[in-house]
Amino acid sequence: MLSILIPIYNYNAFPLVTELNKQCLECDIDFEILCQDDASNSVLNIENEKINSLSNCNFTELKANIAHRQNRNTLANKAHYENLLFIDGDSIIIRSNYISSYISWLTNFDIVYGGRLHPEFCPSNNQKLRWKYGRYIEDKKVDFRNSAPFQSLLFNNTVIKKACFDKVKFDSQLTKYGHDDTQLSYQLSLLNLRLKHIDNPIEHGDIDSNKIYITKSKSSLENLIVLFEEGKINKSFSKLISLLILLNKLKLTYLVSKFYSIIEKLLIENLVGQNPNLFLYNIFRIGYLCKISHENSKNLILH
Repeated sequence: MLSILIPIYNYNAFPLVTELNKQCLECDIDFEILCQDDASNSVLNIENEKINSLSNCNFTELKANIAHRQNRNTLANKAHYENLLFIDGDSIIIRSNYISSYISWLTNFDIVYGGRLHPEFCPSNNQKLRWKYGRYIEDKKVDFRNSAPFQSLLFNNTVIKKACFDKVKFDSQLTKYGHDDTQLSYQLSLLNLRLKHIDNPIEHGDIDSNKIYITKSKSSLENLIVLFEEGKINKSFSKLISLLILLNKLKLTYLVSKFYSIIEKLLIENLVGQNPNLFLYNIFRIGYLCKISHENSKNLILH
């Protein structure tokens, strides 16, 4: 019936698994909950070991780091059931009917995405950039998600048929952080699969600090260009790539790159501060994308 797959890194996932286990038992379904820590060597794994005491649940601590995307792939390889539910270890279940809400959709669809929410109030000013971007940009209503189903698909809180996932999987050749969901969603969109967005969100629990999110954002943009250049996404699937191609055609990439270099310190100062501005975050992303595109222009084929 259902394999719940939870990649973990330096986080106490025991409360999450306890709630999922409770709901699965109440639904009286065949299930397993597989959790895997990616060699974080965290003291929190003492708590995660308690997962093994729950029925149909397993926690494993890897000895060597394999990165988030391969952690997900290995969990999927271990799964025994035909439906895979991907949930990140830092997620929080906010509805008592979370599992039952998914079950009714599994017969008629290959992929079902429930959505994600960020907390109403930011935990601290030091996390405000990631919180703002999540709450005001990423947290989309179900009607909006269904209007662009594959572009809106994220793989934290998604059920997918194992047979469908096995045809694509996360790209383990990528070495940097970011755009795993973009790669997988695009590849799945080519398979003519039945995708449904529903209102069944989880809450994002472990919100990155401003500085960490800036670092991750740069890595994500670097990965985005790699995905496009290697033909693993097309230009229409990413608004940022479409914009970069337009700027390149207008011969503005170099000018935007130079402008970014001039204002980069001011942008970063705002974004790591206590009140980051999302408009400036978008300027930062476009500028950095043009910078790395220009620096690698001999190798890039932007068309």
